[in-house]
Amino acid sequence: MEIKTRRVTSETTVRKEEEEEEQPLSPTARIFHAPEFNCYVIAVIGLKKKIEADVITEGLKQTLIRHPRFSSKLVSHGNKKRQTQSWVRTNVVASDHVVVPDIETQNTENGNVNADAFLESYISNLTTVPLDISKPLWQLHLLDLKTSDAENVAVLKFHHSLGDGMSLMALVLACMRKTSNPDELPSQPNQNRSSSTSSRLTAASRGDSRFLWLVMILWSALMLVWNTVCDALEFIATAMFLKDTETPIKGDFRSGKSKRMCLVHRTVSLEDIKQIKNAMNMTVNDVVLGVTQAGLSQYLEKRYGEKKKVGKDEESKSNSNDMPKLIRLRSALLVNLRPTTGIQDLADMMAKKSNCKWGNWIGYIVFPFSIGLRDDPLEHLRRAKRIIDRKKNSFEAALTFIAGNFIIKSFGVQVAAKIINRALSNTTMSFSNLIGPIEEISFYGHPITYMAPSVYGHPHALTIHFQSYMNQMTISLTVDPTAISDPHRLLDDWEKSLQSIKDAVQKRGSGSLD
Repeated sequence: MEIKTRRVTSETTVRKEEEEEEQPLSPTARIFHAPEFNCYVIAVIGLKKKIEADVITEGLKQTLIRHPRFSSKLVSHGNKKRQTQSWVRTNVVASDHVVVPDIETQNTENGNVNADAFLESYISNLTTVPLDISKPLWQLHLLDLKTSDAENVAVLKFHHSLGDGMSLMALVLACMRKTSNPDELPSQPNQNRSSSTSSRLTAASRGDSRFLWLVMILWSALMLVWNTVCDALEFIATAMFLKDTETPIKGDFRSGKSKRMCLVHRTVSLEDIKQIKNAMNMTVNDVVLGVTQAGLSQYLEKRYGEKKKVGKDEESKSNSNDMPKLIRLRSALLVNLRPTTGIQDLADMMAKKSNCKWGNWIGYIVFPFSIGLRDDPLEHLRRAKRIIDRKKNSFEAALTFIAGNFIIKSFGVQVAAKIINRALSNTTMSFSNLIGPIEEISFYGHPITYMAPSVYGHPHALTIHFQSYMNQMTISLTVDPTAISDPHRLLDDWEKSLQSIKDAVQKRGSGSLD
């Protein structure tokens, strides 16, 4: 009897080890490997000191490489019709993933301007080179390059199948420590997710009016169902025929071929955004959406004006008009549906090899930007808030995630990838926003000046990502240069829009005191 028990226990242990050694890809991860949707996450990290490559490589061995996804390679089984893909654990040689290019001859006497241009060119070249699937799908590039806002630069490149953007960036933060205390993990601000609906329900309940409380619950439930149905119908229509206006920033991805992308960034004051947030009783996300709407309006007005001035031939005249009054310009807002995994949990996972929730649980919200010049710049904020408040009162993100999994299981990865690709191709851009540490942190002993993450490989000519860090907000633009050849001007328009909205808020505040 004792021998039998030991044998069963031994067999169970072997099965567990085999499961740990090989895990099938999640449905979303399989989509990210489809030719129509081959996506990568890239993060540019500015450092305050000269890079010590050996120190960083050793740090990777103690942290990132211990994560199961970063020590597993992709293995395919079967034929093309019935192919399965799995993550298989492998021995990782850190030096195979750390790239230290010799760029001394490139960083010439022209100084910071040349270094900034070289960094943009280097990252652009990275977007054209796929990762080697015979090894774990990640790389770290360490650039001995002094730019206008950093002494040296590190560039992380991950395949999106490793995880969703929020989880990947949380994992990167779990590899970092506070500069004030090298033993402490980065700390992030508390997020208040209370919605206006829940606030109204609480107010009603406090008023001791059971009837009013019941009416509010029923009304909220009805609006939730109605909004979800409307959003679902819009997503279906977008996947089938509903296209955005062909503006100068809408790329053409009908060829299905991957394109060289360009990544630029700009850092602004987070305090300015918070000042607007507090004055308008909004969230930081509401403000950056409103400012983005204003910046896009300014940028498109100039682009349409330039088209009007191009040439004097009849063909140019027929194709060049001022900005149309009605522009359908929608963004795909990425939503992480997995319960948030704490930085501490991820750090424990790497240090102690403990279990932790991981994967790609991504839904989409189709967010319509109201494009147009406004006499009152604050109107951009109000319109953005109205739309996002309605979107929060909907199961659109969860519905797109569930529908995607259903299509994969019913029709296969290729069909699902084509449907998602078509839906995104009919919108104009992607948008995301992540909250970062509130104190200065270091990357294996290298203090950080900024973090600029983004994603490429999806069918959008413009992706805008916001990353907060200490008292700053970094805006990252990933663009198709054939559609947007001047991304720095778009950043200029965004920054000018932030200033005009800030001025309008201050003017309104001083006016209320008179």
